[in-house]
Amino acid sequence: MTFPLPDPMRRALALAAEAAAAGEVPVGAVVTDAHGTIVAEACNSMRTGNDPTAHAEVAALRAAGAALGTSRLDGHQLWVTLEPCAMCAGAIALARIDKLVFAAEDPKGGAVLHGPRFFSQPTCHHRPDVMSGIGEAESAALLKEFFAARRA
Repeated sequence: MTFPLPDPMRRALALAAEAAAAGEVPVGAVVTDAHGTIVAEACNSMRTGNDPTAHAEVAALRAAGAALGTSRLDGHQLWVTLEPCAMCAGAIALARIDKLVFAAEDPKGGAVLHGPRFFSQPTCHHRPDVMSGIGEAESAALLKEFFAARRA
């Protein structure tokens, strides 16, 4: 049985597609409040913004902080199409995100289930609940198509 994707992940996937159309690695991120209302969103913009820190997760956290007037996002969730890297995992912990939901795992650059497993480290002071695999097929298809076009 297949279940429909939650609205925040569908939006994150749409943002990832927008990133791909702009020549960015297709990653989208959405921050929701405790009721599931989207408070901020972003997609990768490292190339278009000439900013190596402009990952979708960081940009969405910045936008949420600005919209809410706080750097502490307690009670909020982050929905992202790809497993966060170490930089993004650090930002998620510092923002005090309650729950991280990501679509596709990233064995090469991910830092949640792979690599440094950031939230499992004793030096990590905040650990969000983590759920993976929601929208995995859709996210993986976007990524494969994006990179296949660049290798052709």
